[in-house]
Amino acid sequence: MVDLQAASPQESGETRSVAPMPKTTRTEFLEGLRECLPVIGAAAPFGAVFGAIAVDRGLQPVEIIVMSAFVYAGASQYVALEFWVTPFPYLAMILSVFAVNFRHILYSASLGRKLHRFSPWQKSVAFFGLADPQWAVMEKRAETEDVTIAFYAGMGVPLYCAWVASTAIGAMFGRLIEDPAAFGLDFLLPVYFLALLMGFRGRPRWLPVVLMSAAVGTGFHVLVGPPWHVAVGAFAGIILAAVMGGKESKA
Repeated sequence: MVDLQAASPQESGETRSVAPMPKTTRTEFLEGLRECLPVIGAAAPFGAVFGAIAVDRGLQPVEIIVMSAFVYAGASQYVALEFWVTPFPYLAMILSVFAVNFRHILYSASLGRKLHRFSPWQKSVAFFGLADPQWAVMEKRAETEDVTIAFYAGMGVPLYCAWVASTAIGAMFGRLIEDPAAFGLDFLLPVYFLALLMGFRGRPRWLPVVLMSAAVGTGFHVLVGPPWHVAVGAFAGIILAAVMGGKESKA
């Protein structure tokens, strides 16, 4: 006979591990959306200021919206405005924008290896929307679990829409704010990027790499000027991390 009074696994001292429930697409999307909300709060004023400046440079609101929708690169769009003169310096603008956006080559090389669930065409779409904060959040996510399409879209799609919308609002109403710096709006994104940087402080060799990148980037900016200081500082940090990692592997 079967003993219906047999002890349960808990009573007999046995433990049974329970596998975590897989996340649904909706859950993944909402998690990405939660990551996106503070970024929108920092990026929206930045976009509105861009729209206002672009109008002052002679662009029409529809041109500003199209530029934000197809370029979708805040820093590069600001750089482009610096060259919005007659005659138009095409080569200088192209080189400057390339220098500012060169970091995205490093971003995609690092993150591309971790997008296991993305097909080649999905990666292409994802990299179009790879903004700085999105790269940092995805790198952190990849440390503990796979980056899914739903999570990536949950952060990327609202951020993209917010950027385009904020530049449109700035183009139409931005002149109402005469001095954005007086409200500290120009400092929102640097503070957010600093918070992202601190989120990686648990990684090996974080402090010396950050200090090297900051020192070289700042020195290059002072001695040579923008926009290559960003890429040069990044390369300095990468080289130091590679050298330190090679020494540790030999030890």
